[in-house]
Amino acid sequence: MEERKIVVPGEIIVEGESFLPGDFVRKEGNYILANKYGLAEIEGRLVKIIPLSGVYLPRKGNIIIGRVTSINYRGWLIDFDGHYNGFLSLNEVPKFINKGELRDYLDYGEVVYAKIIEVEGSSTELSLKFKGLGKLEGGQLISINSFKVPRLIGKEGSMISLIKELTKTKIIVGQNGVVWVKGEKIEDEIKAKKIIKFIEENSFVSGLTDNVKKFAEKLEEENE
Repeated sequence: MEERKIVVPGEIIVEGESFLPGDFVRKEGNYILANKYGLAEIEGRLVKIIPLSGVYLPRKGNIIIGRVTSINYRGWLIDFDGHYNGFLSLNEVPKFINKGELRDYLDYGEVVYAKIIEVEGSSTELSLKFKGLGKLEGGQLISINSFKVPRLIGKEGSMISLIKELTKTKIIVGQNGVVWVKGEKIEDEIKAKKIIKFIEENSFVSGLTDNVKKFAEKLEEENE
């Protein structure tokens, strides 16, 4: 990585014919300009922005975490912190379920890790027919701005691996900004939540990994 800085829409990020536009940027002549407020990254020739604000908009292929809010004979309505709810139909679960047994499989308030398979207008279709998806039991949910998810995960999963190591918890991150955390002790879950919120609030800061380690050390000292 050669550069990382905060930019605003219309700001020139870099000049040069060899650079290629990635997410949330555009090319005008020899310039790459920002289309969104966020953190600009230059990796080799590719220039992109990690947005630092905005509302989650569902996209086909995204993996999200949501909660069951309604059940009918066709399936489950899932709240995933988007503009609209998602729908998980009986046809998109990995086992046969009789129409009278939906609550035995997924009940009101239960949490699922699901994939978006179709988005059309206000309709978002979900599926559990992919490896690793399904009901998430126990633990707690933490909501962050969905545009901060790449910073929370880190390059090649480095940041989320660090949090797991520091807190001894299991963590699953939905692309909608909902994070599931489960630890053997509630104190571990609370520590993970504090670190995740710290990353969300400081996502624009360079040297974030070192700052996270220092923050975790401070939490340990406070608990001694």
